[in-house]
Amino acid sequence: EVRLVESGGGLVQPGGSLRLSCAASGFTFSTYAMNWVRQAPGKGLEWVGYVTSGGGIKSYADSVKGRFTISRDNAKNTLYLQMNNLKPDDTAVYCCAMGPRGAVSPRGQGTQVTVSS
Repeated sequence: EVRLVESGGGLVQPGGSLRLSCAASGFTFSTYAMNWVRQAPGKGLEWVGYVTSGGGIKSYADSVKGRFTISRDNAKNTLYLQMNNLKPDDTAVYCCAMGPRGAVSPRGQGTQVTVSS
């Protein structure tokens, strides 16, 4: 059974940073591309970014490019999202999703990120 568990969210001031983690189990993590997606209050799912199975290729939504960085540690079955220079518009529930670029399912329950002063 695929299991994806996100952590690391919280309340941060504008301009601050957070690092999210996604612990994966139930599948061979190192052989799958992974995505981060988010859902802001009252809005639909938004794709944030993607990394290939080996970590060598990454792509990002224009809204986060230059501020967010995706990485992965295949030895630890863990995906990361480093978020810098956070803005109020980044407030959302962040989820990791398994699959090719743009995949939104299967995904975890998510971790809440709130950017506010």
